[in-house]
Amino acid sequence: MKKTLIALSYAAGLFAAASCGKKEDEKAAGPPPATPVTLVEAKATDAVYYDEYPSTVVAINNVELRSQVAGFITNIFFKEGDVVQKGKTLYEIDRRKYQAAYQQALAGLRSTQATVQNAQVNLNRYERLLEQDAVARQIVDNARTNYATAQAQVGVAQANVAAARTDLDYSLIKAPFSGRIGISQVRLGSQVSPGSTLLNTISAEDPMGVDFVITEADLNRFADLQRQGGGKGDSTFRLVLPDGTAYNEPGRILAIDRGVNQQTGTVQIRVQFANPKRQLKDGMSTVLRVLNRQSGRRVVVPFKAVVEQMGENFIFVAGDSSKAHQRKVQLGPRLRDQIVVMEGIKAGDQVVTEGLQRLRDGGQIQTGAPAGANTQGTGTGNGTPPAGGSAK
Repeated sequence: MKKTLIALSYAAGLFAAASCGKKEDEKAAGPPPATPVTLVEAKATDAVYYDEYPSTVVAINNVELRSQVAGFITNIFFKEGDVVQKGKTLYEIDRRKYQAAYQQALAGLRSTQATVQNAQVNLNRYERLLEQDAVARQIVDNARTNYATAQAQVGVAQANVAAARTDLDYSLIKAPFSGRIGISQVRLGSQVSPGSTLLNTISAEDPMGVDFVITEADLNRFADLQRQGGGKGDSTFRLVLPDGTAYNEPGRILAIDRGVNQQTGTVQIRVQFANPKRQLKDGMSTVLRVLNRQSGRRVVVPFKAVVEQMGENFIFVAGDSSKAHQRKVQLGPRLRDQIVVMEGIKAGDQVVTEGLQRLRDGGQIQTGAPAGANTQGTGTGNGTPPAGGSAK
């Protein structure tokens, strides 16, 4: 027992000596060294940025040309791809039988009209004889019936003339409005059937529509934009062409679809653009940029100053005592190498952009002169923030 107590006392003495030695070493070493960092001043600037949507150009007026009568194509009066004026004759279908039917209908009308005149003459004659009691009343009644029947037949004959005239007119296919006509789907001598044979397609080119879809959560935002309208110089809607160039005409909302697609939860919207130079073509794939409603005077910092932890975003801000304090921030869209900060810091704060890997909240920092930030973000954003961003 005595040996055991002596051993325990010896071990405790060694532990106490080691602890005292460690504390003395820490006191001799001093606090952890300051972390070298680079500071940039957070600045307020006019941040203009856009949300991007894949979109498709569509012709607002677009009609498929189909024949309403049967026959063979006997003439084509246009050059494919040209702009044609409203009312211009485009195709001719063999008109001979329709002209013959029209002439036959006219002859039938004239014959019926002659019958009416004869019935009226007989009726007048019998009525005068009836006044002299020289003819039976039954004969007069029959004459009146014949006259009324002949008048009704005139109406039938006139309807036949109108139908024959319509078929004759339909044998000439005319442009319903001014627009650009496509490549013909039929050639001279082709047989066409009423309503089923596609002849061609004609599209109006100015103005043009651009279709895209939004989520139902954004519906109120675009309804407000529709009420605001738009006009010359308005920058709410901007279009990017397939080659990456910007289209320099402003747009305005033409229509919002009547309902939400239940399968996708989206709503289709059509924006109208003027097309004076005919740059926009039906079916073209484009990118529509919509001005973000959070654009305005905002605080921006370099994007590399943001630290993401567990789905939240933080920025280190230098304090007066050469310490860096971690602040939780709410981010807006990214503007090239800058990021909009909606909440969490203010203009003039010195934020850490270099040395973040070894930095902890409240840690000592070592800095040189604060570096200025190039924070001019006007119209260059793509509307796509990192995790935690607020752009829709």
